[in-house]
Amino acid sequence: MRTAIRRAPPCLTLVSLALLLLALAAAPAHGAVAYVHETYPEFESQLSGGQIKEVTINKRLRTLRITLADGRHVLAKYAPHEEPHVLRQLRERHVAVTVLTATQAKQEQGKRPVHHKLRYIVGGILIAVVVIVGGVVLYNRRRRASHDYGYG
Repeated sequence: MRTAIRRAPPCLTLVSLALLLLALAAAPAHGAVAYVHETYPEFESQLSGGQIKEVTINKRLRTLRITLADGRHVLAKYAPHEEPHVLRQLRERHVAVTVLTATQAKQEQGKRPVHHKLRYIVGGILIAVVVIVGGVVLYNRRRRASHDYGYG
């Protein structure tokens, strides 16, 4: 005796998938801090106003990850060769400063964007092969057609 397997209605499946995607999108990554980008002059004004609680300096990326006294997190970039000046200013204001080591800075930098040179080469070769095959097919058709009509 066979029993029929009931399928779930398509709308129920779609609703459950939509809820799953919504739940995954709404859940923030554990321990992830969202940094708001700000300009260097904004950083200086916050520093002079005493709003900065802690700063992490990444010399490789020339960035300052700043934790403000109100708990917000901001990210500012400084100009090349300004790191000693920034560090001195922060220490004068008695701000907790952490300077990342070279390996930590490299980790934070992540991978460089990959240039897809190999893809371009393969794409060019593929286009060339298609053009050559198309030319050969066209040549053979014309030759066969002229042979059929007695031209050749």
